[in-house]
Parts: sequence; C-alpha cells; structure tokens
Amino acid sequence: MTRVLPFLPALLLGLSSITAAADSNRTLIRNGYVMTMTADGKDRPNSDILIEGNKIVEIGSDLSAPGAKVIDASGKYVLPGFVDAHNHLWVTTMRGQFRNDGGKFFPVSNKLAKVMQPQDIHTAMYTGALELLQSGVTTTGDFFDNIHGPEWGDAGLNALKESGIRAIMYYGGPDKTTQHEIDIEHMAALQQQATDRVRLGLAWRLPRDLQSQDNWAMRDKEFNFAREHKLPVQVHVSGDAKNMFDALIARGYLSPSITVVHATDATPEQQAALVKAGGSLVLTPTSEQRVAYGITRLDNFRSVERQGLGIDGNALAGTGNMFENLRLAALTESGAAKDEAQPDPRDVLALATRRGAEALGLADIIGTLEPGKRADMQIIDPASLNMAGFGGGDPAAYILYSAQPQNVQTVLVDGKVVKRDGQLAEVDLPALTKQASDSAKGMVERAE
Repeated sequence: MTRVLPFLPALLLGLSSITAAADSNRTLIRNGYVMTMTADGKDRPNSDILIEGNKIVEIGSDLSAPGAKVIDASGKYVLPGFVDAHNHLWVTTMRGQFRNDGGKFFPVSNKLAKVMQPQDIHTAMYTGALELLQSGVTTTGDFFDNIHGPEWGDAGLNALKESGIRAIMYYGGPDKTTQHEIDIEHMAALQQQATDRVRLGLAWRLPRDLQSQDNWAMRDKEFNFAREHKLPVQVHVSGDAKNMFDALIARGYLSPSITVVHATDATPEQQAALVKAGGSLVLTPTSEQRVAYGITRLDNFRSVERQGLGIDGNALAGTGNMFENLRLAALTESGAAKDEAQPDPRDVLALATRRGAEALGLADIIGTLEPGKRADMQIIDPASLNMAGFGGGDPAAYILYSAQPQNVQTVLVDGKVVKRDGQLAEVDLPALTKQASDSAKGMVERAE
C-alpha cells in the first residue's frame, strides 16, 4: 500500500518489527521502566502498558493481552511524549539562514515568508512535525502566523494531519504590523475540518501601537470569535513586553483559554494576574536566547503553575530537539543561581510533559501515562555510548542530561506507532529531505 500526499512523494508503509496480529486493535508495551510523570512522581519499573485503540487501558506487571501487538521495552524507559507548547513549523525550511552575513531572524524570516507558496508551507510544516516526532515530541502548539490565504491555511492543516503528530494549529495571518485582521471566515471553515488529534486555535497578535483604537477593534473581533467558538489563544508578549502584558491585564483578556508566550521580563505582579485568571505561560529558552530577549531562568516563573516549554521554530532553535531545550533551561538556572542542586530534574521533565499539556489545555488527555489517557508516548533506549555508564537509581537526571533524539527508539501518537526501531515509520526520508532542500532553495532564489 502506498499513500501519496499532496506535495510529497509517495510514502512507504509497513510496521515489520512489531510482533503479533497486524489487525489487532490492542498494543502491549512489555516490561519497561514506566515514568508516568504524574504529579506524585511515581515510577513503575518492570511494567507493561496495555493500549486499546488510542487509549491506555491498564498499567501493571505481566499483563495478559492475547493477540495484541507487542513492543518489548525491556531495559528501556517509557515516558509520555514531549509537549512542544509553542512552535512556528513554517520556518523549518529556513534553517541556516540566520546569522549568515549578519542576517537576523526577524528580517530574514519576514523576507522569506512573503515568497512562501502553499507547497512550501506544506513541506516546511510536514518536515518540521516529523522532526519533532523523531525526537520524542508527540504534541505541538503550532503558531502558524504566515497564512496568506485559504490555500496556505489548508496546506498547513493538512501537513499536521498527515504527519501523525498531535497539534493545536493556532491560526494567524502574515501581517506582523497588525494593520489587518485575519481571515475569520476561513478560520471558521478550517475549524470544521479539524480533528480530535489536530485542533484549531487563534494565533493572536496585539497592536504594535497599543493606543490605536481602530487596531484594538480588529483584535477584539478576533479574540471574541475565538471565545465564542471555544478556541484556545496564544499571544506573543515580547519587544514592548511590559506594556503588552499590562494591556492584556487592563483590557480583561487574561483567562484560562489564553497562553502568553515569552514574557521573559514579566513582573511578579503580571505573573500573579495571569495565575489569578487561570491563564498559562510558555517559555522558549533556546529561541529567546538566540534572538537576544535575555536569559530565560525557570526560577523567575515558579509562581506560574500552568507552564510549558516550546521550541519556537525548528530552524530558529537549530533543531526540533526538546532534549536540548530542556538542558539549556536547566543549565541556565543552575549557572545563574550558582547552585548546582537547581533545578530538580523531574520538575524540568514535567515542563515538557504534564505541565506542557496543562499549558495547552490538554491535560485531560495527554501529558502523563495513566489509564484513560491517550497513548502518546516515547520509549528511550539507553544502549548507546552517550548513555553508557548509568549505575541505577532515579533516571530523571540521566535522561535530562544525557538522552538525545537518537535514543528515542519508539514513538506512539494516539496508539499508532510513528517511530519504530529508531526510524520514522511510513516515511521516504531521502525523498522528503530532497523536497525540503528544493523548497528552501526556491524560496531563497525568489526572495533575492
């Protein structure tokens, strides 16, 4: 069987390494070290996980599941899939363009964004989503702020659907000046095409001129549409961050449905207002330091419980590697605090699992490994040189400081295996990487 995607070569199917009946609706992960990442921090060594359809139904020892597909996790670590709570996957094919000849991210990405066609959007977002899956990320909050028209939005939504990742696609226009409102009618149409796995949200921008009442009227219209249709909202708070945050507070926008992104200079009073309103925060340590927003210290935001981490653009961060993001956040805090004991490794891992799910409003279905939750998980195999030499004990620091994407042997989303034996399933990787390179070269040529 061969599946042909709108803008990609045919993908090759087959899950040869998983044992038992191919038509079974059940999967049994056998004998892994299960890090549930629940709030009580309880691990389940030498445990099985039984999956029926897209849900976890049981975790225990020596579970019986006749006819189930079996994945042997002996000697491996089973964790919830990482939650990348904020990204811009459409910049994936701009990799390597920032810092060339002094090029800075925003001028370069804005120039290339203008020449992107729907095919380029699909290629970038599909490639970026697969890169996330390969590194153990099973959910992304994708802030898609380069929708030039319906075909661009359709291409992005289709790319996320076809990749197999779980996502909230936050819909936004390409106008960074915020002088024009987004296409609300098209956003409404896309909401009808969204699925349980790939949902829709609003990629919202505050006015550049916070005193412009006409601009606020457009922003109010967008926000009210999202509220009426129960869509989650993400908004950047950077640049004129203090006044932007104050505007959110003063105009009553903070609520459980809104996620503030960056806000690296947020005051304790602003954070308290966000917490009181039930809103969430996403920090993106790698990108925030790359674009010189300042040093992102986790300990400055301890009062905000609904908090996650984001990659903020695979190309901007360099790679879609959550392990790198986690390590940078951890090392920055210990270095800045001059305290080797900070932060707690499990707390950092929680930001990319349980707390990331809470930040996106998805904690009822993902973020921990528990019966009733969706089967979104990763299996880390430590049998490699970069993880050699572990003598036992709590594996949290071991995974935080030593694991890499190549150690992620298996990834499941909604109960479906999307990475097996260390390789993405169903993907013609040489064809995909060539398509990404051709798209990137074409964008650069057109922009020049």
